[in-house]
Amino acid sequence: MRIVAHVVVIGALVVLLGALWAHFGIGRAFPDLVVLVAVYLGLTARARLAPSVAGAIAIGYVCDLAMGTPPGAQATVAGTACVLAHLLHRRLLVRGLFVAVLLSFFAGLGAGLATLAIRGYFGAIPAGATGEVGLILGSAILTGIAGPMVFRLCQTVDAWFARTERERDFALEGIAL
Repeated sequence: MRIVAHVVVIGALVVLLGALWAHFGIGRAFPDLVVLVAVYLGLTARARLAPSVAGAIAIGYVCDLAMGTPPGAQATVAGTACVLAHLLHRRLLVRGLFVAVLLSFFAGLGAGLATLAIRGYFGAIPAGATGEVGLILGSAILTGIAGPMVFRLCQTVDAWFARTERERDFALEGIAL
C-alpha cells in the first residue's frame, strides 16, 4: 500500500505541477519528480527490491501518459534509477541538504541523458538537438532544487503507513535532510 500511495501522490503532483507550469508559461525545463521518487524508493527498499521497482515503473508509466513522452520512456528511466539507487544505498549516506541536492541534481542529469538516448533510439529528437542539452541541464538544476522537498514528501507518505510510533519516527528520519 505504501508504494501505491507514492504512485497516487506523485502522479497527482506531476499532473498538478504540469498544469501550473503550462498555465504560467514558465518554460520547457521541468523538475523530474519521477526520477526523484524512483531514487527514493530504491534507497528505502530494504530486503525486497521488486515492489519498489514496480512502483517506480508505475509512476513512470503514469507520467508517460500525462506528459506525452514516448511510451515507456519515463517508466524505463524510473525503473533503472530505482535499481541504481538500491545498488548505491549501502554505500551512500544521504544526510543534509547539500547531499540531497547533489544526489537529486545527478539523478536528474542522468535521467535527462537516459531519456534523450531513448528518444534518439525511437527517432523522437527534434532537428535542433543542441537545445536539448540546455534543457537537460535546466531540468537537472530544477530537479536538484526540488529534490529535498520531494524526499520530505515521500517520508511523510511512508509515515502514514507506520504501525507504531517508533516506525513513524524511523520513516520520518529516513533520508535525513
